[in-house]
Amino acid sequence: MQARKLKVLFVSEDDPIYVIKFFDVFLSEFPRDELEICGITIDRPFHESMWKTLGRVHGLYDLSGLIRQSLRFINARLRHRSIESLAVSMGITIIRPRSINRPEYIARVRAIAPDVIVSVAAPEIFKTELLGVPRLGCINIHSGRLPSYRGMMPTFWQMQRGERAVTITVHCMAEKLDAGDVLATQVFPIMPRDSLDRVIKGTKCEGARLVIRVLRDLRTGRARPAPLDMNGAHYFSFPKRTDVREFCKIGHRLL
Repeated sequence: MQARKLKVLFVSEDDPIYVIKFFDVFLSEFPRDELEICGITIDRPFHESMWKTLGRVHGLYDLSGLIRQSLRFINARLRHRSIESLAVSMGITIIRPRSINRPEYIARVRAIAPDVIVSVAAPEIFKTELLGVPRLGCINIHSGRLPSYRGMMPTFWQMQRGERAVTITVHCMAEKLDAGDVLATQVFPIMPRDSLDRVIKGTKCEGARLVIRVLRDLRTGRARPAPLDMNGAHYFSFPKRTDVREFCKIGHRLL
């Protein structure tokens, strides 16, 4: 007997520059006869004010980079290009919570009854109650090899530390951040003199295809989670200007 469609709920952030690349690919390529997107939750980047996020960006880029990224953002807004507009064009329900861990949001998710929740750059940590709602649990896509590159901006840190490829990881979510069983990995090559911009965009696109593969395996019971050995685990925070200087010393650039 053919398995029913897998009901998928996404949790993501409102990013019209990079994260949207994931949804460009996923929404155009996912098998509609196997997967049903029952909603997309979209929140503020880092679950913080726009001005605080702007401060983070200013700490990463120099003035020309900040202006360039700001113009990209403004251009996307003027063209009404967003994850929300992509979803609305496909009739997908948009859920904008005050917090994904508040009782009213969890009650709504229970009513939707997704089989799995997929975190794509989700700006909040999933707490225990939310993790336990979906039948098959929650999964996350992380653009870094685990447990070596846990935390924020893993693409940056892999490039800054001289890795030859980014390891895209899809893993089960647990109470401890970036510590759940691994479902699948895929490498994305880093060129000797590369840009963070190119690598992030590329990993978002390939990551979407990897998530599709994992969801198909979850639907049919073929998924084989592998426990993560936390020996040698490292956690990285958001890069500082000194980290960027080291990044550029080895020949890479941000944009």
